[in-house]
Amino acid sequence: MTRNAEWPPRFVDHEYPQVIPEPDDIRRGAPAPWSLLGLERRQGFALDLVVSRMRASGRTFDVSSMPAEPVEMVGVADGAYQLITRKSAVLVALFEEDGETHVILTRRSLELSSHRGEIALPGGRSDADETPIDTALREAEEEVGLAPSLVEPVGWLSPIVTFASGSAIWPVVAILEGRPTLVADPAEVERVFTIPLSSLVSDDAFLEERWRREGLRPGADDDGYFPIYFFRVPGDVVWGATARVLTELLCVVAGVEWPDAHRLWS
Repeated sequence: MTRNAEWPPRFVDHEYPQVIPEPDDIRRGAPAPWSLLGLERRQGFALDLVVSRMRASGRTFDVSSMPAEPVEMVGVADGAYQLITRKSAVLVALFEEDGETHVILTRRSLELSSHRGEIALPGGRSDADETPIDTALREAEEEVGLAPSLVEPVGWLSPIVTFASGSAIWPVVAILEGRPTLVADPAEVERVFTIPLSSLVSDDAFLEERWRREGLRPGADDDGYFPIYFFRVPGDVVWGATARVLTELLCVVAGVEWPDAHRLWS
């Protein structure tokens, strides 16, 4: 692996069970988009504040519709170019506790055939004629026992294409009245947990790396490097598509520019 000698080891003293399929060529990435914000601007993310900032950014259903297609990304960044033939949705389920907004996350079962052991938002493949909201609600109920009657979809984040599978993912943002009782389906989910958004923007939680693989990748710079985002969370690491979704959400909530807003993915 190509690394700067002064770059500390990745996730030093941080335990996580999943295998990250890193390439041989990795560079250090940019600091967290919110790194210049003072501590007072990286905490106290109440649910009303989250929704109001999503609305101000044009990402709530009362001011705009969810994008129909992820037209800015025609390929994938971690594999050969391929058509987008599979559509999925995930639920970014938020609730407030002690003045802080929390998000529901899962660790995928280590027995699954793909993305095993990875941290994910509840979600999955869309059935025929199913909307992203329908998919996100159905999958959240199947995976973690979250009843749709407890969920209020309020907005969306940018649809993306997963790096490995060419599956388009629509993130649906929803709010809950309080902390729900969650029961993981062991066939799909090894662990379900929640984490406050303020923890994800704390010092040392976020890491960006620049990866390079053989062949042209969408979103790459002139040297062929493309960004990969990570979050250190207790007992695990969030990366890949889930980290990209959370990065956009946190940029909106913190009031800073989202790094991928102007990235060219074609």
